Amino acid sequence: MKTFYAATHLEHSPKEEFEQGRATPAVEIPERVEQVKRRLEERKIGPLLKPKTFSDEPILRIHDNDFVRFLTGAYPKWREKYWNDDADAVPSVWPARGLREMRDGDIEKQLGSYCFDTATPIGKGTWSAAREAVNIALSAAEAVHGGERAAFALARPPGHHASSDVYGGYCYLNNVAIAAQWLLDQGHRPAILDVDYHHGNGTQAIFYRRKDVFFASIHADPSFAYPHYLGYADEKGEGAGEEQNINFPLAKKTAWPEYSHALDRALKAVKDYGADVLLISLGLDTFEGDPICRFKITTEDYLRMGEAIGRAGLPSVFVFEGGYNIEHLGVNSVNVLEGFLGA
Repeated sequence: MKTFYAATHLEHSPKEEFEQGRATPAVEIPERVEQVKRRLEERKIGPLLKPKTFSDEPILRIHDNDFVRFLTGAYPKWREKYWNDDADAVPSVWPARGLREMRDGDIEKQLGSYCFDTATPIGKGTWSAAREAVNIALSAAEAVHGGERAAFALARPPGHHASSDVYGGYCYLNNVAIAAQWLLDQGHRPAILDVDYHHGNGTQAIFYRRKDVFFASIHADPSFAYPHYLGYADEKGEGAGEEQNINFPLAKKTAWPEYSHALDRALKAVKDYGADVLLISLGLDTFEGDPICRFKITTEDYLRMGEAIGRAGLPSVFVFEGGYNIEHLGVNSVNVLEGFLGA
């Protein structure tokens, strides 16, 4: 399996995030990808390739132009205002009900209008890393379009929480959505399977009223888990997208027997949709030892996960998302890929 990777992600290196009113050490850090890269090289499951550079057009097929312009200029504007502070840009106020949403002018207004949490800072290298992550996802999609059975986009920052004009959840540009749209534009019928612990609210929002990209997500019930406001079982799509969206919210301490049942149902839904290519938002924060999540999936279970996805028999694009247990992240990620290849 070809893996696409670029060291540009190292430029995005948050030192802290803000959760529950206090600063905590960042968990979405460069070492996540570097650990997976080392394990890929050890296991020798395929070549590690540099991504091709794509134009902005595939991004603008998914994301609002003003939003993209904001992301490119947010950090310079932040530094212009706070020239004596080297902290990353983080919003501190939001246009909640009764306040006017204003997406131009002062950087503080823009941050609050475009971001939905305090855990997703914008630093000096954030845009370059996010932009290269898109190149990585598109390169993997192009490889599969060209005839590869599967490809792995080892990209960060992740993307599945970013919608067309909102970022958050460590995500800035929605890598998997951009890749799915690109494959659609090449004549494919794509489906997205999100196996991250957290619901892919951004991906759902992008395709929720569309019938041309199917979305299935298996995740922790948002009644207790981030992102809290989307990911419930009654969200099935609207308008043209009705019945093209399916969610499987699961309880705390979910282990493989319950998880595999949801996975089988999600893959059946993908098959019933008639997809000819599958994109997997590969989050590994379902692991029993993940520091911020509450499932009980084991290292061995990830082999089974990969096998189940492989048995679906679809050309597949794996796009890296969450997973924060640095010690086990590499082996868990590669287990999915090896399980897929062995199916």
